[in-house]
Amino acid sequence: MKFTDGYWQLRAGLTRLRPAAVESAEASERSLVVYAPAKQIVGRGDTLNQPLFTVTLTSPAPDVIGVTIEHHSGGLPPRPAFELTTGDDHSVKVEVGRETARLTSGDLTAVVQLDGPWDLRFERDGKPLTGSSARSIGLITDQEGRQYLHEQLALGVGETVYGLGERFGPLVKNGQVVDIWNADGGTSSEQAYKNVPFYLSSSGYGVLVDTPAHVSFEVGSEVVSRNQFSVEGQQLTYYVIGGPEPKDVLRRYTALTGRPARVPAWSMGLWLSTSFTTDYTEETTSSFVEGMASRDLPLSVFHFDCFWMRQFHWCDFLWDPVAFPDPAGMVRRLKDRGLRVSLWINPYIAQRSVLFEEGRRLGYLLKRPDGSVWQWDLWQAGMAIVDFTNPAATAWFRSKLQALLDLGVDCFKTDFGERIPAEDVVWSDGSDPRRMHNYYPHLYNKAVFDLLTEQRGEGDAVLFARSATVGGQQFPVHWGGDCESTFEAMAESLRGGLSLASSGFGYWSHDIGGFEGTPDAAVFKRWVPFGLLSSHSRLHGSSSYRVPWAFDEEAVGVLRKFTKLKLSLMPYLAAVAEEAHATGTPMMRPMVLEFPTDPGVAYLERQYMLGPDLLVAPVMSKDGEVRFYLPEGRWTDLLTGERLAGSRWVTETHGFDSLPVLVREGAVIAVGAVDDRPDYDWADGVELRWFAPSEGQSRRVVLPGPNGQTVATIELTLTDGKPAAKVLEGTCDRFTVTVV
Repeated sequence: MKFTDGYWQLRAGLTRLRPAAVESAEASERSLVVYAPAKQIVGRGDTLNQPLFTVTLTSPAPDVIGVTIEHHSGGLPPRPAFELTTGDDHSVKVEVGRETARLTSGDLTAVVQLDGPWDLRFERDGKPLTGSSARSIGLITDQEGRQYLHEQLALGVGETVYGLGERFGPLVKNGQVVDIWNADGGTSSEQAYKNVPFYLSSSGYGVLVDTPAHVSFEVGSEVVSRNQFSVEGQQLTYYVIGGPEPKDVLRRYTALTGRPARVPAWSMGLWLSTSFTTDYTEETTSSFVEGMASRDLPLSVFHFDCFWMRQFHWCDFLWDPVAFPDPAGMVRRLKDRGLRVSLWINPYIAQRSVLFEEGRRLGYLLKRPDGSVWQWDLWQAGMAIVDFTNPAATAWFRSKLQALLDLGVDCFKTDFGERIPAEDVVWSDGSDPRRMHNYYPHLYNKAVFDLLTEQRGEGDAVLFARSATVGGQQFPVHWGGDCESTFEAMAESLRGGLSLASSGFGYWSHDIGGFEGTPDAAVFKRWVPFGLLSSHSRLHGSSSYRVPWAFDEEAVGVLRKFTKLKLSLMPYLAAVAEEAHATGTPMMRPMVLEFPTDPGVAYLERQYMLGPDLLVAPVMSKDGEVRFYLPEGRWTDLLTGERLAGSRWVTETHGFDSLPVLVREGAVIAVGAVDDRPDYDWADGVELRWFAPSEGQSRRVVLPGPNGQTVATIELTLTDGKPAAKVLEGTCDRFTVTVV
């Protein structure tokens, strides 16, 4: 939200109070409280009729410093609130001197100037990161009496900002206005399904604004040298999270907000969907499965979208008896083929659903203040919303899903959860509707993910979720939402995925070929390699099927090639997935995450790193021309073996069965002996391909098992141009080493 008219004036009808200077600072063992009146105090009379800001500094975790700015502090504890992992088991140093007061956690220090105008700066090892100055904090009052608190943290020369959830505009957020407010707006607008009030700075820190309510960010767009964030109310809390590397920031951020869960290996194979509004029965779906098998197209998961239930009945969790007269038998037949089964669900109960009256009678549906059920007709006629703040309602919803799991269903696509009313409703636990709007998908996805974990065990639970906020990364996987079937939408989708990766989400997917409309064959064939070189891969559309033979025979070959490539890369990808689970470093990474000191990567948004060693540049043109940037070093084309020098831009033209996939100098890519399924013994018969090693170089390779354990650690050494291998840990009897 913008409050100013230029730099000097406020917009008409607004007033503002600011902390003018520090009156006093009080230290405790683990916190620093600073009192700052809205004007300089010269005499005792100046303390009368004078607003006072209270700024409290704490440290919930090493290298993380929290700042709470308060005007009036007598409000009720806000609900809901983000679930943050905090503790007092780390060292915090608090000092109050004559000129400054300091709070230090790890290598991160907050310094408050005690004399002169308001000044709060953050330093790492004595070097400045960012700070709040005399014009940064403000309490704004509008003509209706609403009040907002804002903070403005300094942006340095050349500093770039990333994150703020899955956003489909430019990857670098500088110059943008970003509203943290979940919306079902597709991928072609400034709205987003996954809004996360956290940003990552190229200067080696991150900032989390600690509220699920609406947060407005002005990233160098109100004051061009500052990142402003504002909330309605009397209190604003944010955390500065130290680096120095972007990966360090994400590691600490996900330690605070929750690490991505480990995903099952089978989920990383190819998913095929019925698509949305297409006509399908068991006969249709069986023909798809048989068509994939007969064309040697490895398939791992079959997904039934909305119309597995009857129209106007979503959600009653009952199969359409006409289209699917024998659901138990059908699921069994799919499982006999080695497939997993996924079903579409959402948290809405249409009036025609058999669950509507049951939910209304039991009090499990969101209510209006007069006690009636909140309803509308957008999406489903007369639909209501399950109240997940009521534990009994959550248990009721889960019990309906349990019947499907008992049938043999493996996972759920947890769609929707964005259009949650923010006024004129009452939640069971008394939550503030304005805060619940963004937080609702967290409760929804947690309810489903926890059920799957309880039933299948940790590491074998997976969702396909659309909406999220802070902490949602704990319930993977997330996909990019509704995009058009165009090259432009392909680029939008990638920007959204890289933005989400910068916000702590470890895994991400998208609809291969696009969702809305029917892609032409060129778009589909270009999207396939991008989709298979993502953490998770799904063929899905809206009104048309996405089986490759619906486009042309070449599409079949392209899909076969890249599906088998991904499955053969599972020893490498499984290790990357385990890194996402263990440290919060995403599988698909913006280039700046791997090369933070290379100024050439700051604005790159049409290429990414898949794990630490594979650079992928999707082709987004019919003619196959693609331009990409290679950081310093020697790079090797994974598909052709061609060697390319780095520190430059490269332009290439690719056929539909190719794209730039470059391997970093010195990297070892573990390639499996199997290419028809993702869940196999990755270490058995593995080939360790060592790309452009240097004489005398050594490298350790960890071969993962299915539950995150290390099967073997192998040390490679290059001597006289020949590789030698030694198993340091575990066992691996059958492997080969190839120097590329």
